[in-house]
Amino acid sequence: MTQRLHLVFGGELIDPTKNAFKDVNDIHIVGMFPDYDSAFNAWKSEAQKTVDNAHMRYFIAHIHRLREEGVAASATEELG
Repeated sequence: MTQRLHLVFGGELIDPTKNAFKDVNDIHIVGMFPDYDSAFNAWKSEAQKTVDNAHMRYFIAHIHRLREEGVAASATEELG
């Protein structure tokens, strides 16, 4: 079975309209997950806990795409 690893992480942003973290030392690493569904559930749980703070954002990073050397990667927006 192919693993499709996903990393869920988040933190407070400088500006809620951008993706630059206020303090990268305070980034919350939720965890690494073996499939998108479990990553999505973890993301949703953390995002719901911080719904009252407009500057908090959680993200899902598709780590498996970094490991698939034979597949061309899509352009990635640089944070900040």
